[in-house]
Amino acid sequence: MKILHTADWHLGHQLHGHERRFEHDVFLDWLTDTLKQRQIDALLVAGDLFDTANPPASAWQQLYRFLARLRAEMPRLNMVLIGGNHDSPSKLDAPHELLRAFDLHLVGSISRDSDGKLETERLLVPLQDREGKLVAWCAAVPFLRSSDLRVEQLAEGQDRLIEGVRQVYEEVLSAGRARCEPGQALIAMGHAYLAAGQLSELSERRVLGGNQHALPADIFAAADYTALGHLHLAQSPAEGVHYSGSPLPLSLAEANYNHQVLEVTFAGGKLAGLERIPVPRAVEMIRLPESELEGALQAIEALTLPACQQEAQPFLEVRLLLPRPEARIRERILAALVGKPVRLARISTRYLGSGQGLADGSHQRRLDELSPTEVFRLCYQRQFDGEPEAELVASFEEILQQVKESGI
Repeated sequence: MKILHTADWHLGHQLHGHERRFEHDVFLDWLTDTLKQRQIDALLVAGDLFDTANPPASAWQQLYRFLARLRAEMPRLNMVLIGGNHDSPSKLDAPHELLRAFDLHLVGSISRDSDGKLETERLLVPLQDREGKLVAWCAAVPFLRSSDLRVEQLAEGQDRLIEGVRQVYEEVLSAGRARCEPGQALIAMGHAYLAAGQLSELSERRVLGGNQHALPADIFAAADYTALGHLHLAQSPAEGVHYSGSPLPLSLAEANYNHQVLEVTFAGGKLAGLERIPVPRAVEMIRLPESELEGALQAIEALTLPACQQEAQPFLEVRLLLPRPEARIRERILAALVGKPVRLARISTRYLGSGQGLADGSHQRRLDELSPTEVFRLCYQRQFDGEPEAELVASFEEILQQVKESGI
């Protein structure tokens, strides 16, 4: 049996105000072709289907069109999708009965009975091969919020959130293992942050309580393979535990990630192989080397790019390293970009200041020994290179005088 593990699609995502629908369309078309060409038996999507809890209608249309196409073109394909921390549990669960009629499993949240017992039935999905033989069980556990957890007793030093998540997975995986017959695999799905996981700081939200609540990998020890989502960089924190990573770069900092999906092969109920399949990039990201404004303008002038439709134009980040603030930066960059088939995504600016606080200097003085103008000069030197210009100091002193006269 072969499964394809992917996650963190973030349909509806915008990059600094630019729509990503074209890129997602290209990815979903490529994914469909890949599933067919490689004769995949099961598609697992481990959370963050959408970028926000209230995605635009176009994002829902993308998802439903993709699922409908797969069901029509690959009627025997198993499809299991779970919610992530960006998704709305109730919105994902709303079409549950309809999708189940088409043998599509979309799990937004866990549920409990009137006694508070976890209902594992809807979280366990049987996976069949092309001949209809049951070859694996999938424990499809969506992102767990604090309100989902039930922990009555804690030993000294135990964390309530970690133990609550552990308890959920223990129950689901135990129920799944009980259903597995000899030769059948048990696959865990989750959307979580594991200890030793590498974050993409600009595009990932902390889950549960942050780093101190990072989950230990032994939570998934009962599974033959664990398909995780949340971390956008593909990685394996432990043996048999894998993040597929996101198929698209979701921040400019992810421009050089090797985005991929994972093809996982099972034989006799055991993991037999894993292949990383690179995802073609529909839209490039260009990050200019850090430089002063004139250098950046020259680099823009030197850009030679083929003409293409606007939605396929590369995203551009201009990175500036400046001694002090300059006027009309954005205006000058936009003027240099006229006629270039590229979309300005971001202008990031870093200054050459000392970075020192008022108490960091070699000649430390009490704050009440400094005049307001001296404080202004020191703060300027911390942020920027050199002394503030005389006109700027004069403007500060004029504002200072107005404040004094107003009696504030």
